[in-house]
Amino acid sequence: MLCILFSVKNSSYSLPSYHPYNSYECSEGRQSERAGLCGLSNLGNTCFMNSALQCLSNVPPLTEYFLKDKYNDELNEDNPLGMKGEIAKAYAEITKQSWSGKYSYVTPRPFKTQVGRFAPQFSGYQQQDSHELLAFLLDGLHEDLNRIRKKPYILLKDAEGRPDKVVAEEAWENHIKRNDSIIVDIFHGLFKSTLVCPVCAKVSVTFDPFCYLTLPLPMKKERTLEVYLVRLDPLAKPTQVTTVSGLYSLVHTVAKMIVTDIYNHRFHRIFASNENLSSIMERDDIYVFEVAVNRLEDTDHVVIPVHLREKYKQSGYNHTSTPLFGQPFLITVPRTLSEDKLYNMLLLHLWWVTHTHALQQNSDPLLITTNLTVCEQDFEKHESMEYKPQKKAAFKLKDCIELFTTKEKLGAEDPWYCPNCKEHQQATKKLDLWSLPPVLVVHLKRFSYSRYMRDKLDSLVDFPLSDMEMSEFLIDPNAGPCRYNLIAVSNHYGGMGGGHYTAYAKNKDDGKWYNFDDSSVSPANQDQIVSKAAYVLFYQRQDTVKGTGYFDLDGEEEEEEREEVEENREAEEERKSVASSQGASASVQSDEEDVNDNVTMKTK
Repeated sequence: MLCILFSVKNSSYSLPSYHPYNSYECSEGRQSERAGLCGLSNLGNTCFMNSALQCLSNVPPLTEYFLKDKYNDELNEDNPLGMKGEIAKAYAEITKQSWSGKYSYVTPRPFKTQVGRFAPQFSGYQQQDSHELLAFLLDGLHEDLNRIRKKPYILLKDAEGRPDKVVAEEAWENHIKRNDSIIVDIFHGLFKSTLVCPVCAKVSVTFDPFCYLTLPLPMKKERTLEVYLVRLDPLAKPTQVTTVSGLYSLVHTVAKMIVTDIYNHRFHRIFASNENLSSIMERDDIYVFEVAVNRLEDTDHVVIPVHLREKYKQSGYNHTSTPLFGQPFLITVPRTLSEDKLYNMLLLHLWWVTHTHALQQNSDPLLITTNLTVCEQDFEKHESMEYKPQKKAAFKLKDCIELFTTKEKLGAEDPWYCPNCKEHQQATKKLDLWSLPPVLVVHLKRFSYSRYMRDKLDSLVDFPLSDMEMSEFLIDPNAGPCRYNLIAVSNHYGGMGGGHYTAYAKNKDDGKWYNFDDSSVSPANQDQIVSKAAYVLFYQRQDTVKGTGYFDLDGEEEEEEREEVEENREAEEERKSVASSQGASASVQSDEEDVNDNVTMKTK
């Protein structure tokens, strides 16, 4: 488009020093009543880190692994993908401090410093995301504790029609050949990914490991925007309209519409007819103009944006010091129109607009022209302005899992390369759960980020505290019962870019729930756990609780218990044997005394 009377304004990272691992600052003023009930002091917007740490700290098999110093034998300090073992050692130290039962809280400064060394995004004191820290920490611990010292090269294969069981077992074996750690033992599962090409119908099936599930919330994808509808008729006042399902429905009611974003008396943006309008933000001033022609069908006319600028008084051709005023507008003219005729048409349009408003307001046209600011002009409110968004409903965790496993079409910005077509295609994708880990981490996708918009969904997701049956979502036909109990929750209160993180966790020793709020730890009721603040959920499978023999640690504990029982049994048998021997000796002695007495009596 041609724009006249328009001007545009021109408008070394280094690793920090860190303390030794044993330099955690602790509070001994009030000893913790029980191991694990230890708070973490806030170092400055580090509640996200404290929340994540408290959740991980209450994963029993992981905590037992560090408390028993099993990590020392598996430290992989040469792994190029790891953190030289530093993250594992730092996490081990803070875990031991928290479970020593000596302190009411500790200051996790050395741990934060180590995290900042290897993940600069966490090095400062800005509020961060507890799930992002969890993702980094789980990956860092895995690589620091990877039992595989030299990872083999493995060529990944597509299913190519093979049975799911065969492909799944192959995928897991390949995964274990390169990734074998306590993190894999506890947190890794397997899901099936199916992609179908919309052109050649090529089906691609792969099985991929996961460390946590990121579940979408089943929200209706509708937005409420307030826009101004400017009709072609200059006698019609602009109408303020509320659009619920986006601007497409509004624009399509009248074919000759152009969507614009007006800022500071100028067209900040004019959207193309086929452009995605999802980039519009709620704070934008959106004006939808009705024009005389259809831009796609009529090639003999052109739509020109026009801005209004005050007449400059100084000499020269510098217009930058003369400000814009009023509301810009669009005018449709023949493409072959001469410059003189274009100028006269603009004057006619301005005269018509100012005189129309003068007649409507019974005012002097000169006054209207002088004070033309058509952003502050009168407008009518459409009945849609009375629309009030419905309150967000509550959902069940099951609804989120079902949505996660629903078939979807890939976006234009994220296509799949089809090996048959040799081109990127917007394929359909479906994820299914094949196997689930002993500890299932569920991330509720409450935060949505895009180039233009950030938002938080604060709907209530109702999740079970115990006996969550997941077998119905497993497509492995041989999968048996799969029940989980909740053991921890990372909570986020507030909106985007701020807020506060806390954690609920179930103590592995007494089985009671506690609220971890930075340095404060207090008992929690079960009815507090399910809330709109729930962000990351931690579930432990019932058949992997302590003593089942699922983990190596459980096996070792069972062996220790058996040895203790055997020692006690042997000690008891020895005690009985000694007691029996002593009894027999006493009996023989008594018999001898009786004999001697008889001999004495006969002698007499």
